[in-house]
Amino acid sequence: MDLVDKAKNFVAEKVANMPKPEASVTDVDLKGISRECITYQAKVSVKNPYSVPIPICEISYVLKSATRVIASGNIPDPGSLKGDETTLLEVPVKVPHSVLLSLARDIGRDWDIDYELDLGLIIDLPVIGNFTIPLSQKGEIKLPTFSDLFGGGGKSKDDETAAAEC
Repeated sequence: MDLVDKAKNFVAEKVANMPKPEASVTDVDLKGISRECITYQAKVSVKNPYSVPIPICEISYVLKSATRVIASGNIPDPGSLKGDETTLLEVPVKVPHSVLLSLARDIGRDWDIDYELDLGLIIDLPVIGNFTIPLSQKGEIKLPTFSDLFGGGGKSKDDETAAAEC
């Protein structure tokens, strides 16, 4: 093995053993309702093992119910992870009303749906470059009731603000 191969192996081994940020989804809940969509919010806790902030390049998400994709999207440049701390990220997931209506067969008596949320946090690690932290969460989320949709009850938010987000 020549010197260049030895150097490549050494660097690859060091990079593989470097501490990397760790993340987990802590909650997924109804955030708001607008005329166009329903917004759920995923809360993601990310621990940065480094003393310096790490930029987050992008967050991608895919929300599925009964193996069908009901929402997907990207959030470009959502900020940075604080150095030597745990950062709580809020990821808005927008689901059009038409998609929720098509899920009627999956709705239980308690007005919820089973979901699977796949997230990818793309961060810019020094030396390594872009690194994706994959996350997956399964559970149940509540659908808004008819009174939430038409009566303005529940966790509804200002219509102009919510409409601008969809």
